[in-house]
Amino acid sequence: MMMRLAKVAGLGATLALLAGCGGGGMFGGGLFGGGDRATGQSVEQQQAQQQSLIDDGLIADPNRETIFDLFTNAEDPNNTVEVNRYLWNASLEVLNFMPVEAADPFSGIIQFGYGTPPGGGTAYRATVYVQDPALEARSLRVAVQSRGGAVSRDVARQIEDAILTRARQIRIRDSNL
Repeated sequence: MMMRLAKVAGLGATLALLAGCGGGGMFGGGLFGGGDRATGQSVEQQQAQQQSLIDDGLIADPNRETIFDLFTNAEDPNNTVEVNRYLWNASLEVLNFMPVEAADPFSGIIQFGYGTPPGGGTAYRATVYVQDPALEARSLRVAVQSRGGAVSRDVARQIEDAILTRARQIRIRDSNL
């Protein structure tokens, strides 16, 4: 019994010591405190003091960017899109007579369903692959198919040329803003 009482008293003393340290726990500055009890500073005062130290150059600014940041790849690769937006938008505009079945901007693939071009009698479907962020012919691949099977490469090349021409027009329009 005496041993148990000593353990409880020791545990209570340890908790009292830790609570007195003001380490920003549940009651010391987190949810209810709003500041540091040990120094008597509010959160605003602490932030002002930290900004003063940053301004004086005594501590590093976490938001500072330097020229060396250009050479580091700090972006999350899962959030970056590596397709050309002009080619993407031009593909949607040129092939607007076809319904979009699937589009994945992260891989650069747009899959169109069957549609008949204006003034034409044959239904086509297409898959567009924008594989590079550059606005170049090598960045774009188009595969076209009719209900009877694959069409000639010339038809696919004509569609690629139309998409590239429209992409350049969109880019010129955007540069004039």
